[in-house]
Amino acid sequence: MLKGHQTWVFESKPVILSSAAVGGPFEAQGNLAEDFDILHEDLWLGQDSFEKAEKKMLEEACEKAIEKAGKKKEDIQFFISGDLMNQIISSSFTARTIGAPYLGIFGACSSSMEGLSLASLLVDSKSAEYVVAGACSHNAASEKQFRYPTEYGSQKPPTAQWTVTGAGAVLLGRNGKGPRVTSATIGRVIDMGISDPFNMGAAMAPAAVDTIEAHFRDLNIDPSYYDVIATGDLGQVGHRIAGDLLIKHGLKIPPEIFTDCGILIYKKEQPVMSGGSGCGCSASVTYGHFLNRMRKGELKRILIVATGALMSPMSYQQKESIPCIAHAVSIEI
Repeated sequence: MLKGHQTWVFESKPVILSSAAVGGPFEAQGNLAEDFDILHEDLWLGQDSFEKAEKKMLEEACEKAIEKAGKKKEDIQFFISGDLMNQIISSSFTARTIGAPYLGIFGACSSSMEGLSLASLLVDSKSAEYVVAGACSHNAASEKQFRYPTEYGSQKPPTAQWTVTGAGAVLLGRNGKGPRVTSATIGRVIDMGISDPFNMGAAMAPAAVDTIEAHFRDLNIDPSYYDVIATGDLGQVGHRIAGDLLIKHGLKIPPEIFTDCGILIYKKEQPVMSGGSGCGCSASVTYGHFLNRMRKGELKRILIVATGALMSPMSYQQKESIPCIAHAVSIEI
């Protein structure tokens, strides 16, 4: 059901029957290592390219989520996924492995919550009984595509972020026990004219703020309704900007509940500049860390606001600015 201008309220409250997170060696050294189902010791994952390694992570996350729910691949009606590779090949090739009807999406780093929103809509409308949604990214693959190959050894400014080598997947169903998806606010494209690919947090912060404001306006609720409000991957720089903008716009979110997946995932001593980013950032933190905390009873209501920069190497070469978007999903237990 549409409420307000851009928020879906899911009357049946689709159930998150299971979830899984897969990470790489750098993530294994981070704050949330215990929340990953699978951690790999090397970036290659036994593959002959970083792109194939990324695909393998997504396959593992999806297969683990299906296994944890006690289901089989044949039970899945739809698979929804997105990533950062050209033509979202990690997701498409994983769909080949899973064999379920497939909807490929591209929301850049917002793909995790875009996928969860669409999966919830399918289940809530009785268009499917079981849907898997996933997202992934790989540090070396993304660096090679969007910036410089790691072998080049280019220096980065403090505003830059570290692409997470990780994947997350969730299995939604109509009935069962577990956290429930209650609403989703679909974001608008916001472009403040920033064109620096090493300052993505600043570019994406206004989009996060726009979606957060829309969510509370459409549902007529207060930020105190949630135990945690987490942006996807704004990092230290973008998170501060988002907080300042929210205050300027008259929406005060208590700092103790307002956080960011890109800040949480790594330790302060890890050389990640402003923090984590990538499709695998919000996917692995949400489907690992936050859902684990909900299952333990530590959190009852969370709002995840995944942010994405809708750029490409081509648009950057043509000196375009960076259009950004954010999608918010509320999960309750």
